[in-house]
This record gives sequence, structure tokens and C-alpha cells, in this order.
Amino acid sequence: MPKKSIPDFELPATGGTTFRFIEQRGRPLVIYFYPKDNTPGCTTEGQQFRDFYPQFQQLECAIFGVSRDSLKSHENFKSKLHFPFELLSDADELACKIFEVIKMKNMYGRKVRGIERSTFVFDSNGEMQRAWRGIKVPGHVQEVLDFVKTLR
Repeated sequence: MPKKSIPDFELPATGGTTFRFIEQRGRPLVIYFYPKDNTPGCTTEGQQFRDFYPQFQQLECAIFGVSRDSLKSHENFKSKLHFPFELLSDADELACKIFEVIKMKNMYGRKVRGIERSTFVFDSNGEMQRAWRGIKVPGHVQEVLDFVKTLR
């Protein structure tokens, strides 16, 4: 995959913080986009990133989850599932547009516009090294971890 530079952007994050893309340099970074807080697939995906988090930490890799949900929804989701990483609120679809993750999807027979489950890995220079789009949750986080290990 060609390396892709991402413009700097910032989003409100859980924990009363602000995520700034440019401030993430100096370590590997995983940004994962998911459709909605408290839905089955998104819950499972978040739990897997939580469960593998110590292994990502050993690689000095930061993880951030992104959806269009509000910060309040994110805080509740993060607290309920004990996520050790921050969630970013992209209500205005700023990052969604940069990463091109908004797609038309079928939900119960009707077309809806939503986030396509996607994960992006960046090296310590902020260069995108890998993108997964339209992913299935089972086994995905292990695959992301295995890829991050190759960045060393």
C-alpha cells in the first residue's frame, strides 16, 4: 500500500482531552473507526483492543477509537467497558472525511450513511503504513498487533 500522509486534525476526546494528530508522532499509532457506541460489533471490537492493550503498550503504540457519537456517549461506553484508551468524537465527520470512511450501507433493507469499520496504522513519523477497510471483527485486533510488531 502506498504510504499516505494525513493532514493534521484535532478532535475532542474522552478524559477531557483533545486529540491532535501531529502530537502523536514519535510512536506507532492505531486509529480505528467504528459505527456506533454500545452496538454488538463495536463493543466486541473495543473489548479486543482493550484486552490486547498491554501488548500494544509494550510496543509504545497508542490506540484511539473514533465514531460520530457524542463525547457523553463515548464517556459512558469507555467507562462501562473499562477501555484504557481514549475515544474521539467526530460528530462533524472531520476525520471521517480525511480517512474516507463514510459509506452507504444496508441496514435492515434500507440504505443508511454510516462509518465503514476501518483501522489505520501509522509509524512513528506519522506516515500511514497500513489500512484495513470493511473489516470483520473476529481476529482483526490480533492482525493489527502483528502488523505493529513489524514496524520496529
